[in-house]
Amino acid sequence: MSKVPDLVVALDLQREGFRLNVDLRLPGQGITVIFGPSGSGKTSLLRCLAGLEQARGRIQLGPTIWQDSAQHLFAPAWRRDLGYVFQEASLFDHLSVAENLRYGQRRVRKEGSARALSEAVELLGIGQLEHRWPASLSGGERQRVAIARALALQPSLLLLDEPLASLDPARKEEILPWLERLHRELRMPALYVTHSMDELARLADHAVALQAGAVTASASVQAVLSDPQVALAVGDQAGIVIEGQVASRDERWHLIQLNFPGGCLWVRDPGSGTQLHQRVRIRILARDVSLSLSPEDPNTLQNRIAGVIESIHADRHPSQALVRVQCAGTILLARVTRRSLHDLSLKEGRHLWCQIKSAALVG
Repeated sequence: MSKVPDLVVALDLQREGFRLNVDLRLPGQGITVIFGPSGSGKTSLLRCLAGLEQARGRIQLGPTIWQDSAQHLFAPAWRRDLGYVFQEASLFDHLSVAENLRYGQRRVRKEGSARALSEAVELLGIGQLEHRWPASLSGGERQRVAIARALALQPSLLLLDEPLASLDPARKEEILPWLERLHRELRMPALYVTHSMDELARLADHAVALQAGAVTASASVQAVLSDPQVALAVGDQAGIVIEGQVASRDERWHLIQLNFPGGCLWVRDPGSGTQLHQRVRIRILARDVSLSLSPEDPNTLQNRIAGVIESIHADRHPSQALVRVQCAGTILLARVTRRSLHDLSLKEGRHLWCQIKSAALVG
């Protein structure tokens, strides 16, 4: 099986009062989520990749070079084989949905375009919308059409710039299951910009954290979210993501058991959509993990996992600390008070139990 080519992005963009300086090697498949606060350079990075903005540096996807300043090479946007989905779905209001979907294909003219369009329509579930006009669509429907239109071009790279940012919570929940399906079935690399930790946890294979134009972390989503420096940056939303497998179902108490490297958890059963042996994601926030020296402490928490303190870090407030715990191959983060650290004599290397107040299936 041939190796999937990586995406190499080494760029230096300078503006008055701001500098974007990145040097990344990203996976050539799956979804890479780029996240960070407003003004960190997320959209600027995507615009440079698309050729809409010119920085110094190099952009290469496999053997294809889109930019190399050392060789005075810069491919304009129309020569870059990519699809771009903006915050606002840029549909042509005077064209039907079907005509919008076919618009870009007439320019690109790739072999197999009819099949690609059909697969995109099926993947995003918009077959029933093809005869409608953009003005009659909800925000979530418009974005699904915009994504399908980008996929129908059969691009080598898909760029999505905060596609849910302009939607209200109900419309976001309408489109997220389709994005999760896209995540499972996508056969090309995608870069997805967001500042939402929920979207990151649900969609990312790889994650890149940006802060003031610089990369502070770039690795698998599990590794990035368990990085204490990233956790400090995201504050109350700090937590980890675990890949687990549904092992059993407790019909009486409406719970399912999830196995993962390092232990198992009982979580609320979401219903018939979850099957035995299915692979799922679990998100555990640092604020929902407490630490104990004994597994026998009487309380209402059902989930206890043995671990060893790997490191302790100062938190945003001097009263608190972030504790990174190694649990037989899985990292957990716990946000605890410094008083508790002192009272329990917790330090690096100490064996203890992580008590998990809440763990949620992602999606």
